[in-house]
Amino acid sequence: MRFLCLVIVDPTRFEGLTAADHQAITDESLAYDGELAARGILIAAHALGEPPTATTIRVRGEETFYTDGPFAELKEHVGGFILIDVRDRAEAMAVASKIPMARYGAIEVREIRVLS
Repeated sequence: MRFLCLVIVDPTRFEGLTAADHQAITDESLAYDGELAARGILIAAHALGEPPTATTIRVRGEETFYTDGPFAELKEHVGGFILIDVRDRAEAMAVASKIPMARYGAIEVREIRVLS
């Protein structure tokens, strides 16, 4: 089963951290990605650009609207994702609970739906 682990970032949790602290978090996250890859369950893992770099697109009837910025004005935002292939939801939850960025926000786990 495939699950998407959305990394929800709370920027206020990073206030006061040094550049070395940020690098340590990055290194720990990359090491965990490496562990998941070695176990054969990692499909993809990527960080995302900051919310101000987003463009939101809406189609209403025949019109397409482009808005610079994220979909919603929130303190927390999606900062990345990890796509995994595991036996079941319990294993997905176990994997997600060890994602280092959970200490700086939250991890939202969603099963990938197969549409046919």
